[in-house]
Amino acid sequence: MTGSVVVAMLHSTDETRALLAMARSLAFVQGVIGWVDLASPRVAQDIELLRSGPGGQKLVGLTHHVGEEPDPGWLLRDDVRRGIAAVGDADLAFDLQLRIRELPAARELCAGLPSMRFVLDHLGSPPIASGDLTAWGRALLPLAELPNVSAKISGLVTEADWHTWSIDDLRHPVELAIDAFGAHRLMLGSDWPVCLLAGTYTDVMDSARYLLAELPVHLQDEIRGGTAVRVYRLGRRGDYSEPMATNEPG
Repeated sequence: MTGSVVVAMLHSTDETRALLAMARSLAFVQGVIGWVDLASPRVAQDIELLRSGPGGQKLVGLTHHVGEEPDPGWLLRDDVRRGIAAVGDADLAFDLQLRIRELPAARELCAGLPSMRFVLDHLGSPPIASGDLTAWGRALLPLAELPNVSAKISGLVTEADWHTWSIDDLRHPVELAIDAFGAHRLMLGSDWPVCLLAGTYTDVMDSARYLLAELPVHLQDEIRGGTAVRVYRLGRRGDYSEPMATNEPG
């Protein structure tokens, strides 16, 4: 790996500022996905405060743990939608961290903001351990139809049985994602350190490499780095073949 985008774990601007300050001194960290209160009327000002602080130039997106909100339609609240629109106005991407129940609302949100760049983290958390991915697939496909939505192949081992998972358990979600999004809208993520609940960083990345191995090299390169470079606007690099892990919480 030659670069990484780190993702905030907490609903905390303090953590975001700490990640940006860290990124300032680490060339390996090419971008930070942070957090601000999306329901606040000051989203635009809060973004500018982050950008004006140490490492602020590495702020490439914002996120929110939507799955922790009791309302499955939280993304469609007027105040939240205005906040997310302000993220787009600031030319930042928005990472969607959610589960099956929030996918319909996410689809409506993303369709209504077609000029914004959205990234679905962890493929929408398919319930691999349950053995039934039907509802997940049905909810995912309408979102994948939207050209402004990309997705991360990440966070899958913790959706499988933590103690008995195998690469074959991850195969169906990955293959469905490739078919639905295409390599040009997929990126590779480690979900470290959360992944440590079910496996090592090496376990996770080697499993992904194995599942992508049959794709042409240029498509593997898109997933390993090119998509992240484009979606998060990580610089003017003509060669996107260098591996880059995304979705590594701080």
